[in-house]
Amino acid sequence: MHVAVAILDDDAYAERMTTTTTIFAVSSGAGRAGVAVLRVSGPAVAEILRAMVSPVPTVRQVAFRTIRHPVTKQPIDRAVVFWFAAPLSETGEDVAEFQVHGGPAIVRAMLDALGSFPTTRLAEPGEFIRRAFEHGKVDLAEVEGLADLVEAETEGQRRQALAQAGGALSRLTESWRSQLIDIAALTEAGIDFSDEGDVSSTALAAARTRAVPLLADIQAHLDDGHRGEILRDGFRVALLGPPNAGKSSLLNALAQRDVAIVSDEAGTTRDVIDVRLDLEGLPIIISDTAGMRETAGLVEREGMRRSLAAARDANLVLWLSETGDDLPPHEIADRPVLAIHTKADLFEPVRVSRESKVNGGLAISSTTGAGLDVLLSQLAERARSTIGVSSQIDAPVVTQARHRHSLELARVALSSFIERSPLELELRAEDVRRAVYALGRITGRVDVEDVLGQIFSRFCIGK
Repeated sequence: MHVAVAILDDDAYAERMTTTTTIFAVSSGAGRAGVAVLRVSGPAVAEILRAMVSPVPTVRQVAFRTIRHPVTKQPIDRAVVFWFAAPLSETGEDVAEFQVHGGPAIVRAMLDALGSFPTTRLAEPGEFIRRAFEHGKVDLAEVEGLADLVEAETEGQRRQALAQAGGALSRLTESWRSQLIDIAALTEAGIDFSDEGDVSSTALAAARTRAVPLLADIQAHLDDGHRGEILRDGFRVALLGPPNAGKSSLLNALAQRDVAIVSDEAGTTRDVIDVRLDLEGLPIIISDTAGMRETAGLVEREGMRRSLAAARDANLVLWLSETGDDLPPHEIADRPVLAIHTKADLFEPVRVSRESKVNGGLAISSTTGAGLDVLLSQLAERARSTIGVSSQIDAPVVTQARHRHSLELARVALSSFIERSPLELELRAEDVRRAVYALGRITGRVDVEDVLGQIFSRFCIGK
């Protein structure tokens, strides 16, 4: 159940999210269900349990109790109740969980009962997990992995998010950070013994020796082809081609439903239409676009501009034509292109010329389904090649622009430490400190207040 809340500015949001009041929310889905889960976290949990159930459940034991309204004393439901005492709970605070029957009237009565206490309030989106972060139960990278896990649509996304939520990226980052701290200690020793030339130069040399393989590791993770981000956000495929080439028909055939309007009239598609597919556990986003032609009206030209923009952002362009005579526009010459000969039930496909520089050429029919299984197989293979083999999905990878930015800052600082003058010891020590700080921002070990609201607001209320 998602409950509407007022939009707060950054200061008000931070103030509410860091109070010691007791918060409550429905953590299960919206609508009627067999069971609805309500969670409570904060210092008033024991008081709430004494007022609503009797006898109060033993800590960390399942209890079946009659739940009563604390004011009217009327029974609300007979349900399962848990009590997890601080600090051994998900949030690090006292936590209670009520597993009641999932009827709307019961949920409303529970929310009214929990809200009747003077020190309780409805939780903000992500506030439970934020309190867990503030009590050291999870770090920021794990929080982001958990958010991705909740939103995962494919098996590949689930595995990658579960690995990050389980601390795979955090452990790698903390390993690098630990190595940097050792490097910083050697560098500081060089400063402390700067009046003893041999000691100072030896310490700095040892620090640089350790920094070289560390820099290579960080650089290797930055040079991963963005595979973690692509798996998280989806492998993008743009359908491009002249009008009436069969782009919208192919989109509908792949989606197995009528997503786009299909018409013999040229220029029917004016805007980009996206469809998400799950191919062998990998997320594929197919974008239908406006037909490409030289003579067009103002609106159609805007559609073609958006088509080219979608193609430039795509990981793969499918160039559709009936015969193979039409060539892709020069604006996407640097994009991977797969030629598709459409309407194979009506036309005999012509082999693509060498001059077109288009890879291969696959004949399909959206009407009969001919060739669609081969096309889907090729799309999955292209996505798998870009994202990495299945065994790599569980490995720690960069999944967020925030992570990549921090790693890039660490790389630049570490490169400066290795390459610049060893005579400027204080500046080299500052290089290492900047690298340590950059890596610390990934897990939240340093000041990251500017990103907290953005991260935790991604969660629904009750998480």
